[in-house]
This record gives sequence, C-alpha cells and structure tokens, in this order.
Amino acid sequence: MRILVTGGAGFVGSYVAEYLLGRGHEVAVIDDLSTGRREKVPKGAQFYEDDIRSGCDEIFRDFDPDALCHQAAQMDVRRSVREPDFDAEVNVLGTVRLLQNCTEYGVEKVVFASTGGAVYGEQQVLPTPEDHPLYPVSPYGVSKLACERYMHYYHLQFALPYVALRYANVYGPGQDPHGEAGVVAIFCGNLARGKTSTINGAGEQTRDYLYVEDVVRANVLALENEVPSGAYNIGTGVETSVNRLYDLLLEISGKNLPPQHGPSKPGEQLRSCVDPSLAGRTFDWHAQTGIRTGLEETLLSFAALDGSG
Repeated sequence: MRILVTGGAGFVGSYVAEYLLGRGHEVAVIDDLSTGRREKVPKGAQFYEDDIRSGCDEIFRDFDPDALCHQAAQMDVRRSVREPDFDAEVNVLGTVRLLQNCTEYGVEKVVFASTGGAVYGEQQVLPTPEDHPLYPVSPYGVSKLACERYMHYYHLQFALPYVALRYANVYGPGQDPHGEAGVVAIFCGNLARGKTSTINGAGEQTRDYLYVEDVVRANVLALENEVPSGAYNIGTGVETSVNRLYDLLLEISGKNLPPQHGPSKPGEQLRSCVDPSLAGRTFDWHAQTGIRTGLEETLLSFAALDGSG
C-alpha cells in the first residue's frame, strides 16, 4: 500500500512511518517542520516539506497514495485558547483540504489522529465510551471534533472510508520535553538532568497514559484492515494521577528529587480516561504496554540522551 503520513517528522508520525515501512508499505511523509525534525523522518520514506493548509495537491499527484494517515496538527491546547483562529486554520481547514484531495486523487482510506480527552470535555462517565456527549472545552477539542464531522460528511458524500482514533495521553521515547509536551516527557527530561519538576495543583488530576508503540499498532491495524468508518478510543482504560506517575518515575530512577507543587492550570480537567473496548471488539486492538514498563523505556531513553545512562 502507498501511504501518505502527515506529521511524519513528529513524535507519533515518525513512529507510524517507520513501522509501516517495516511492514513493506511505500511511505511518504509531509511535514512543515514547525515542530517536527527532519532527522526523525525514517530512511526509506519520501519526504515532502509542506504545510497541510496548502492542501498539498502536487504531493497527492506525485505520490498517488492509496491511504492517508493524518497525524499533523496544531496540538498545543494553550495556544488554541490564545489563537483559536490559528488552531482552526491548521486543524480544520488543513484537514478539509486534505480530504478534498483524497476525493480528487482516489485515496481509498483515511486514518485520523483525534483526541480522546479533548473531544469529550468534562467526562461524566469513566472510562469514557465513544457515545459519551461531546462538549469540548477548548478550541483544540472543538477543531478535532469538527475534523471528525467533516470526515463523516466525506464518507457519506464521497464514500471515503475513515477511522478517527481518539488517542489518550501518548508518551514514549523520542517525545520532546519542551514546549507543550506531555507531562511524562517533561518529568523524564527533568529527572535525567537532575532538575526538580513542578506538579500543577494538588496532583490528583488523572489521565490515561498510552505508550507510543500501542498507538502505532492502532494506526497500522486501522490502515491494513477493513474497519467500519467511525471514531474509536485508543487508550488503556486506566486512570493514573500525576502524583502516582511521578512516584513511579522516582522509583524507576532511584533518584531523590521530590516535586514542587505550583498553581493549578485554569480550566484543567480533573479526570480523563477512555474506554477502549470498541476498538478491541472491532479490530482487535488492545494496549499491550503497562505503565511501569512504558515509563522504564521512556526514562531510559531520556537518560541515554542526557549521557547519564
């Protein structure tokens, strides 16, 4: 299969591209390198530096993909609050232009990186199933939900199959510890350098932490199999508090670096956890990496980068 991966120079996208190459697929990567890095694009993948807001017409024409694996996004929730117009321009307009080209150039399937926390808003049922009310509380969540709705439209109007994967909180080796990074990457980066970490608020807020290789398998299963069009939660179904997360990392590292507590983030959800059972029933996806194992691998990779492991 010829698969076009947007955001393939980023954290999840580069893993997906590399895994697909290893399975014998032809892969091309689109990335504007605003947050991704050229060196993360795996060898063997064609690389196109472009912005998805352009629609990437020439790339579709040149590469002629069978499938689109759409990982590129404006993913900074705080920036989405500051600049909702920019967030919508990248996430919504960029996605619509890609979908339009999928219909123009005969793409047979779209797999889309959605979000399992932000599309639901304040979650009333935990773990949260896909039929939970959808009332996102950030422009980022709104834009991801809008993309899902556009894909549903293109499916109905143009018979374009799609799978929207609603990721939980993804972490793993290679995640950037700077900027709007996941808390696991931030904590691991600090521990590797012997720096104190700050926990926002009391630290009892929970998340569903999902190892990157499990996310990759979900994308590959969705691409390689006939999966009914729709949205699927991709998570562990297990809540872990920030305090517990940091305690685990301290145990693994063997370091004595107690955290500081700072003010809570305004509007931060207290609890977030998704029910992945629909993906299990439909295309036999299950998270395989427990949080301790995933954290061990992640912390080891940060220690190696820092030269202390």
